[in-house]
Amino acid sequence: MYREIAPPADLGEHVACVWTSVARGGVVFPDGCVDLVWRGDSLIVAGPATGPVAAGVPVGVPVFGVRFRMGAAGAALGLPAGELADLTVDVGDVWGEEVVARVAEGGPAALLAAVRSRVREPVDPLARAAALEMARPGARVGALELGVSERQLRRRFLDAVGYGPKTLARVLRFQRFLALAREGGDLARLALTAGYSDQAHLTRECRRLAGRTPAEIVASGAGPAGERVRFVGAAEPRVAYRAA
Repeated sequence: MYREIAPPADLGEHVACVWTSVARGGVVFPDGCVDLVWRGDSLIVAGPATGPVAAGVPVGVPVFGVRFRMGAAGAALGLPAGELADLTVDVGDVWGEEVVARVAEGGPAALLAAVRSRVREPVDPLARAAALEMARPGARVGALELGVSERQLRRRFLDAVGYGPKTLARVLRFQRFLALAREGGDLARLALTAGYSDQAHLTRECRRLAGRTPAEIVASGAGPAGERVRFVGAAEPRVAYRAA
């Protein structure tokens, strides 16, 4: 059973949650986050994805991980998150094999300790603010008033998040659809509520991001993932938000 645990207060700026589960096979959909994942026999960095990723763990194997907040992965890992986009990297190549050995023996607590010992930089506030803004339906990069040029914003965003604001906006819109689908309703209404122009737009994006049609995704019971972002006043043209 999948379970999320709130991070310790001293890691709350960088870590969205600690999670535990049992591998069920299948694929993992993009969610805008970077995870450290213990897969039963190895520890990997699951970089920010732009498409479906095979779980790669035998069914029934206990797994656990640390999920970084959107925009926090670069600061937490000590390297540009853009270097990890659509990649799975052995943590031993990044932090050394001794870290992997400690996590193998100590479980989630040891993984958190490894993260704590390596966080040296605060989260880039500009990139974090922009990432949260991209969670708003209808968000546009050009509308952001952050006091820097769009080129500088993109560079800092790539380092912190792993890909550009437009890509993150697409991923988070897809995650918004997954959350809404849990409540039921026809696909045309879900598409418009999630921020797609129409049902055909939803279908194209689901195929690009998940490799499945919206109906197939709903039938599979897939739910939202990543950093939980709750929306307030979803019917308003501009939506207020806060990180969970």
